[in-house]
Amino acid sequence: MSDWTPNIERLQEFDDGEWLRVERQYCGRLLAYVSRRVADTQAREDIVQETFLGSVRGIANFDSLYTFEQYLFGICRNRTIDHLRRNKTQTIQSVTDSEDLPGLEVLAKDDETPSRIVRGEDLARQARGLLVNVLRDWVQETWQQGEFVRLMVIEALFSGSWRNRDTWQRFELRDETAVAGIKFRALKRMRELAGKRDSAGKLLFSIKDEEDGIPEKLDYDVSQSWREGLVSCPARYWLARMQAGTLPEGPKGFINFHLDEMKCEWCLANQDDLVRAEQELDPILDRVRASTVQYLRSKTLDA
Repeated sequence: MSDWTPNIERLQEFDDGEWLRVERQYCGRLLAYVSRRVADTQAREDIVQETFLGSVRGIANFDSLYTFEQYLFGICRNRTIDHLRRNKTQTIQSVTDSEDLPGLEVLAKDDETPSRIVRGEDLARQARGLLVNVLRDWVQETWQQGEFVRLMVIEALFSGSWRNRDTWQRFELRDETAVAGIKFRALKRMRELAGKRDSAGKLLFSIKDEEDGIPEKLDYDVSQSWREGLVSCPARYWLARMQAGTLPEGPKGFINFHLDEMKCEWCLANQDDLVRAEQELDPILDRVRASTVQYLRSKTLDA
């Protein structure tokens, strides 16, 4: 459910044209995200500029398990949180430590060797990538089937950590057992999708059902993976159709829920960006472009 994505190989080769397109595609939505949290206009633009520079500097180590949008958005979130912590400013929206983007932590014992720790971290990274991809596969399949109530129920449980008893009334289901049935079938399908992606069973994680709430997990935070993986975020053109009033009721109902009740920070930023006049971005794009060109030229000269 994603839009245009850049050619990572061209970005890693410091292709000027590909980086220019990245800036044009993402500048507005990054600025919209920061604007919901930082009041100072100059600081907002600085954070966006730092985000693009950070993405250029780190692109050589881009992890293909994740999307470029996750990569860029993660940098922007961290730069925003760093700014708020440094300045202890009044924020437009409160940002807590829980909004950080921590990596998976591996609990190492005293007798663990460095090589064992590295192997454990690599397996954890792959397992988390598997979890995100399985969740995304399920969301896309459910969207294509037009099962938008089912999609909203699972997003409420997994991403919003709603309880069964809080969910059935919101979606006008029969009772809590109806919620449990939706969750049971979703988990069963996710296990099947996980098996397809990990047929050897080396990374296959356990997805078990609990009596209530989100599924039991081992070392994997399903709620965090759902949110940070942007697994249910509709493509930008769906948000554009929402603005234009041309969406069918099914997708419209889900997107309204995703924005208004789940309060997806990335999709809200996309929505803000869509209503912005394009020329408003010209000054910051000029700044971003100048700093990126300077860095790209330095890398070209080094080569």
